Amino acid sequence: MSSITQSKSGIYRIHFRHEGRQYQRSLKTKNLREARGNAARVDDTLRLIELGRLVIPPSVDPAAFVLSDGKLETQADKRPATRFGELIEAYREALPLGAKEPSTIEGENIHIEHLLRHFGRHAVVEGLVLNDVQSYVKLRSAESYRDSLISVDTIKKELATFRMLWNWAISQELVGKPCPTRGVLYPKRDAKPPFMTRDEIERIIQRGGLSDKAIKALWSSLFLSTVQVNGLLAEIQQSARWGFIYPMCLFAAHTGARRSEILRSRIDDFDFKLRLVHIREKKRSRTHSTTFRQVPMSQLLIEGMETWLAAHPGGQQTICREDKELSKDDLTNHLGLVLKKTSWHEKLRGFHVFRHSFASNSAAAGINPGMIDSWMGHQTEEMRNRYRHLFPRQQQQAIDKVFASATTLHATHESST
Repeated sequence: MSSITQSKSGIYRIHFRHEGRQYQRSLKTKNLREARGNAARVDDTLRLIELGRLVIPPSVDPAAFVLSDGKLETQADKRPATRFGELIEAYREALPLGAKEPSTIEGENIHIEHLLRHFGRHAVVEGLVLNDVQSYVKLRSAESYRDSLISVDTIKKELATFRMLWNWAISQELVGKPCPTRGVLYPKRDAKPPFMTRDEIERIIQRGGLSDKAIKALWSSLFLSTVQVNGLLAEIQQSARWGFIYPMCLFAAHTGARRSEILRSRIDDFDFKLRLVHIREKKRSRTHSTTFRQVPMSQLLIEGMETWLAAHPGGQQTICREDKELSKDDLTNHLGLVLKKTSWHEKLRGFHVFRHSFASNSAAAGINPGMIDSWMGHQTEEMRNRYRHLFPRQQQQAIDKVFASATTLHATHESST
């Protein structure tokens, strides 16, 4: 059975289910009697469909068919209806081996599970409309993970996967209309706080009035000064159980390399004559599996890596253990264990603090933003905004230029009077 509700504008909407899916559409009327009449006809049409006396044509939106009293037909399009589950299976079967990185496929699969949970395996792909996508956004934005609401960025990534699947289906002539994501609205959330020093974070916390969640968010924005970074590295060097741990942390802290990039690194990527390290990147190119960016090496990084490579257990990988192949989880676990032995053990979580600190200290030193981008690799505008306030010289010079003419005029006026 269908039901009707009235929006704030007075327009009535109808709600009904078909094949396990919930549909809601505008009846485009403010007249209750007319809305009830439309609902009665919808109920009649649904009963005829259940009895098999009406069949929804392939590639026709089920909601549009029901609201048309079963009269909507498509004469030109004879494609069989593609179900959402069938589309996903076809995409996975057609994906060539090595076309995407394993981490990319893993991320897509997580997104697909959420999409399937909402849309259902049996949903007709071409029957999905903007209202269905908007409903997905509303559902996901109300869900949480690890005591935090699902971020807007996560929802956008999931819908990017949805859009990718849809566009692939168009290329395979499985669907014949554009993806219904244009015009979707996302909830507004607070931006992540800018990167801050330990003193700044502790000063904010001492004022009181913050929840545990807010305090946790502040500590996730921590960056260490260059003196603190090198002090932490010295503590790690003293307490590390395995020989690779100190060069692993030094590598991350003095280049901003990600955990996965450290794992991919090869000994030959270090050019000690030119004082450069080549960082192996993934996902930067659609035509190349691996690309490179260059980061200049500090003297401490040169000395530390030369010492490590002299005692290297063998093989091509820069960071390794002689008794087992390391994974990303191994690197995280080893870092967590060694950080517990340092004075920072309650404040630091994961490799990101090294990357944050590298970017923030580069900005504070007045390095050109474009150069920081080239050293760091792909970055989002949100990431840049979090350390943009640390460009002291550039910002001071900019504000001086803004008011230079006013200062000159004021000085001229003073001298004339």
